[in-house]
Formats: sequence, C-alpha cells, structure tokens
Amino acid sequence: MTADGPQDVVPPPHLPRRTRLLLGCAYLLLVAAVVADLVTGPGTTLSPVLAVAPVLAGATTRRARVPLVTGAVAMAVVGLLEITNHGLPTSVHLTALITVAAATLASAGNVVLVAARERELFQVRTVAEAAQRALLRPPPERLGPLRVAVRYVAAAAEARIGGDLYEVAETPYGIRILLGDVQGHGLPAVETAADVLGVFRDAARTEAELARVAERLDAALAARPVNERFVTAVLLAVDRAGGRAEFVNCGHPHPLLRRAGRVSELVPPQHAPPLGLLGLIGGRYRAGGFAPGPGDLLLLYTDGVSEARNAAGRFFPLPERLATLPGGSPEDLLDELLAEVRAWLGPAGPADDAALLALRWER
Repeated sequence: MTADGPQDVVPPPHLPRRTRLLLGCAYLLLVAAVVADLVTGPGTTLSPVLAVAPVLAGATTRRARVPLVTGAVAMAVVGLLEITNHGLPTSVHLTALITVAAATLASAGNVVLVAARERELFQVRTVAEAAQRALLRPPPERLGPLRVAVRYVAAAAEARIGGDLYEVAETPYGIRILLGDVQGHGLPAVETAADVLGVFRDAARTEAELARVAERLDAALAARPVNERFVTAVLLAVDRAGGRAEFVNCGHPHPLLRRAGRVSELVPPQHAPPLGLLGLIGGRYRAGGFAPGPGDLLLLYTDGVSEARNAAGRFFPLPERLATLPGGSPEDLLDELLAEVRAWLGPAGPADDAALLALRWER
C-alpha cells in the first residue's frame, strides 16, 4: 500500500463554496505577506507566516504529498526572503525554516490520519449498504395487480439502515406486505428488525390467515429477552386478482387510501397492541378487509413522516398533502411527498427514520 493508498479509495473532500472562498482569501493574504516582506526591505521579515501554507493545502486534499510539496515550496520562499533580508540574525531565518518544516510535517501527518479514518468510515458505510440490501430488499416495481414503490430515509446523515422495516412477498396465499417501526434506535433496533423480517418471510409463505402471520411475529418478539423492543406494524394481503385485500394493524399509524382524489384512513375492526405486547392484554389479532379498485392508491408509512414537525411544532399534514399530490406513478408520488416533508422540516432535518410504501391497483 502506498502512502496515498487510502486516498485512492475515499473520494476527495467536497468543499462548500464558502469554504473555498475563505481558503482563497487565506492564500491571498500569504501572497500579500510575501510581497510586503520584499517591499519593506532587509530590516524586517514576515517569512514565519508561510507555515500556514501547508496547513491550508492539507485542508483541501487527502493526499499527503500535497502539503509536503506545498511546504517545500514555502521553505524555498523562506530561503529567498533570507537572501533579501540578509541584515537579520541567523536565528530569525532558522526559526522561520523550522516553523515551516514543523507545520508541513504536522499537516501531512494530519492528512494521513484523516484519510485513514475516512477510509474506515467508507468501509463501514459499504457494509451498512450491503446489510440494507440484505434486510430491506427492493420490491419489484410490478407485482400482480399492484405497482409498488418504497422509500426509506434514515434520520442520521451517515446512516443507511435503522429501525424501520418493510417487505413485499409473493406467496401461495397472494401478495403479502409488511411495514413496521421498531421501538428505539441503533444496532439493537436493527437486530430486532432483522428478526421480524426473517419470521415474516417464513410465516407469510406458510400461514393461510394474515392474522396468524401477525401472531407468529408477536410470539417471536415475545420470546426475546426481557426489556427487548416492540414493533408497530401493518400487514397487508392482496389476492392475485386484485379485487380483495385485508390488513392487520398492530399499533401502527393507519394506512391511507386515496380513491378518486379523496383520502381516508383504513381503520382496523379493533385496535391491537404492537407486536411483542399481545400477551400483556390477551386476545388475538383480527384482520379487516376492503375492496380496492383500479387507480386506488394505498400509502403505508411510519411515524417519521406523520410526526415530522416544523419549526412551529406542527405535525406534517400527511392526509391533506397526499390528497393534493398529482396522480402519477407511485415512485413520483413518494419523491414529491418526501420533498414536501423535507421542506416542512426545514434545516433541522428529520429526527426519526421514515419509511414509505405506496401501492397502486392497476387493474
């Protein structure tokens, strides 16, 4: 591996326009200092300020050779200024050379350190992306009578996965869909999401009743160690003909059905607790049904969308906005909806992960 090996993996740093402007002004000040040194004559020198040059160079690169070369040029300029300022003590010139050399080595070392850390982060993010592809598989765009689109936005800027989850599966009992939200954040939430998805992928293909799929998920979570996380979720089943659908809501925000420009909530026949908590109240999950028609659009979402707050503390008006969005493809609708959520949040950005899954009946 060469000294610049990590930089070949990690992309060069992106500098905002304001940062580039500030660095440009700093370089102009250095040039002005050299000119002033030449103009003021042999009695004074500003050569120590050239130690800033390799530091500035190190801020714009992840290659150690850049501050080293810049430092060498700065030392050459210091030598030139020594010739023009021959009346000064040797200790002054020596101090300037040592200062520039020390700043050059320190800047080069800092570049190597930052590049190594960024390479580690790059590798971690690559693993996270692979984990996301394994946990949250992209659904097919068309599945039976449905056109499907999904969007996932992690609250943390550097994150790729979180506690929200979804799955779309074609089974012997029709198309089955899951969208859920794990209580909590971080790696424990991701582990819980992985467990739920694993159980769902098996139960959706082996259980004839959708309510039994929910009960399998609840039992799997309840069997985990005490104080583990619960999961709010919506399960959906659509027959291949597209004329009948049923759903089970496990303590999750109600799905929204848009039909002929009007939006309504799919309210379950009875309110049920999140997955993992059914044993606390007893009973069973019950499925509700509805009859979709061509052109109907169903939106499943997590509270990262419905509970997004603006600067005034108001929640995002999801049903109202969904009703006014153009009736294009589900992909376009989700993109426009997320753009409106970001605009609603403003510079603060999301405080929670958000998952959106849109289904449109094509026939």
